[in-house]
Amino acid sequence: MFGDIFTRRFKYLQSGGEVISPERHEILKHRIAGLMAALTLLPLLIMSALLYAEDLANTAREASNNQRALLDKNRDTIELFLAARVSTVAFIAEAYGFQELSDPHNLGRVFQVMCKDFDGFMDLGLIDATGRQVSYVGPYDLNGRDYSKQEWFDRVRAGGKYISNIFLGFRNQPHVAIAVRHISESGESWTLRATLDTHKFDRIISAVGLEPGSDAFLVNRDGILQTDSSLYGHVLSPCPLPLPPASFETRVIPVTDPAGRGLYLGYASLPNTDFMIMSVRPRLGALSAWYNPRWDQLGVFAAGVAAIFFVVYRLSGFLLNRVRESEERRAMAFRQVEHAQKLSSLGRLAAGVAHEINNPLAIINEKAGLMKDLLGLGEDFKGKERLTGELDDVIKTVERCSNITHSMLGFARRLDVKIEGLNLNEVIDETAGLLAHEAEQRRVNLVLDLAPELPRIESDRGRLQQVILNILNNSLAAISDRGSVVVKTWNQGQGRVAFSITDTGCGMSEDTLKCIFEPFYTTKGSKGTGLGLSITHGIVKRLGGEISVSSQERRGTTFTIVLPVTAPPAACVEVQ
Repeated sequence: MFGDIFTRRFKYLQSGGEVISPERHEILKHRIAGLMAALTLLPLLIMSALLYAEDLANTAREASNNQRALLDKNRDTIELFLAARVSTVAFIAEAYGFQELSDPHNLGRVFQVMCKDFDGFMDLGLIDATGRQVSYVGPYDLNGRDYSKQEWFDRVRAGGKYISNIFLGFRNQPHVAIAVRHISESGESWTLRATLDTHKFDRIISAVGLEPGSDAFLVNRDGILQTDSSLYGHVLSPCPLPLPPASFETRVIPVTDPAGRGLYLGYASLPNTDFMIMSVRPRLGALSAWYNPRWDQLGVFAAGVAAIFFVVYRLSGFLLNRVRESEERRAMAFRQVEHAQKLSSLGRLAAGVAHEINNPLAIINEKAGLMKDLLGLGEDFKGKERLTGELDDVIKTVERCSNITHSMLGFARRLDVKIEGLNLNEVIDETAGLLAHEAEQRRVNLVLDLAPELPRIESDRGRLQQVILNILNNSLAAISDRGSVVVKTWNQGQGRVAFSITDTGCGMSEDTLKCIFEPFYTTKGSKGTGLGLSITHGIVKRLGGEISVSSQERRGTTFTIVLPVTAPPAACVEVQ
């Protein structure tokens, strides 16, 4: 896309078109900045999305592992609690006979020992083979109760041991029963039954330490709460959550409860019981460790995106500014080529005119000289002295015109470098004479401070004149009326001579100084070509010299040119 845009612009310029308008330049800059930003941000956004999903999955997995570990701890504690109580009841049934346990005194003593070593027991009863309770120790009046039609009695007879669900029973209070059936050697059987305080389960679960908003509870296979739940009601209430399939392995699944809360549901079945322990944890709370640092990361991401947009916008602006400058220089180059062709034609015309003028000037000079000689040979007459003075003025004027045309011929006579022996002072004096009239009209003081006995140098007269003329023209353009220009020469030593041109003009800023030797750079607007100093710099380098400039705003400028006395080895030397 960038290549197509730039190609179209360059073709447009080659056809002579103008540069991009500021409005189109801004539109183009916005489009390029948008495309570059999109190409830069697209991989970043894709990578961020992938990292976001992966990080979220890892955090959810870690939260599930934490919930699973907490649930395992609860299950193991409850399982150990029940196993210890079942073992205790089984040991008593094995250690004592039916007759001993039938005695309420003996049964009470055994119960006291049980309660001393194991908490949670509420009562203890002995039930014969027909289901009638023979002996009982506890807070209720249950002697003689018939349990033959109770479900738990059938199940303990079939399995030998049984842990019931929480139920009301004859006492009309929630309780869980542990029953163990014993058969003696004589074949006599009986059942020892103990009940447990259901609040013990609540204390076990709460002791684990749940997070705020979380909950844990027991349910049976019918979905009835076996302990109180802070979210879903009291014991023996239906659990509103869908009952997951039974599993002795701890599992955590995402669910939504009837209130619309997003939860992680953990569950596991307890062996040898109908109990299933469950824990619920809000998804938002479970992922809080992930969400909390997200704002910081989002801020860093936003700052990075802003930095990318800033850099891309500035970079696209910089590139398009360079393109626009290139277009402006290219457009100016086309104009300068045409201007240079006109100057070349004018130079050839000026050379021809100067050559043709020299012939009549020579005739005028000879005739005026002859007339002066004839007056000198003749007798004196009135007005002779005045006429002689007028002839002297004519001869001086002709000589001045001859010098001007000679300078024009020397400046325009060749294009290639031709080295010859030169007196730098003479070249400067001759070139300055071309601008003396302009300086006089503008009341600019043109001062030549030329060092005497300056060594002759090997250089190109025409090119050297062009250098001096370009700098003098710039100095005069920078000076208001009544300023001054000083041209100074000196022996630099080490086989080099130097001259400087100092003006009292407007001076230049540091930014301008960095660009003055660049092609097509001008501070004169449409009046300048921007080629003068660039050509001057190239000529000085070709002649083996160096050029430097120093300037201060509103104080003036000084150009310094150092030239070798001996021409560079690659030059063709012609000594005259």
